[in-house]
Amino acid sequence: MHEMGIANSILEAVRTEMERHPASRATRVGVRVGKLAAIDGESLRFCFDALKRETDLEELELEIEVCPRRHRCKLCGSEFTVRDYDFECPQCHGLASECLSGDELDLAYVEVEQYEPRTAGAQSS
Repeated sequence: MHEMGIANSILEAVRTEMERHPASRATRVGVRVGKLAAIDGESLRFCFDALKRETDLEELELEIEVCPRRHRCKLCGSEFTVRDYDFECPQCHGLASECLSGDELDLAYVEVEQYEPRTAGAQSS
């Protein structure tokens, strides 16, 4: 199950990012996963939740954006979404195309909350 390794890498990336923002906490992390990346979203979420349990990132939420397989026709330049392994260009009906997206696995963002300084008990002058 390579989803466990991916989930661990996501958490490591979040921790690395949080080192740059010591007065904050991570609340949400987003990843983009292409249809061709051979990653099961439910398995990734399960592994992520298991690894973050009882850690400093226990409240961190994972958002997964599934990216479709997109191609560009080499004959007419039209871009299209591939469905059901149908590689025929919808414009010119050519079969020669190149893959533009659908195989990605990207860390898209990390949302953080800044800790507010405590003012209770502070004296004003």
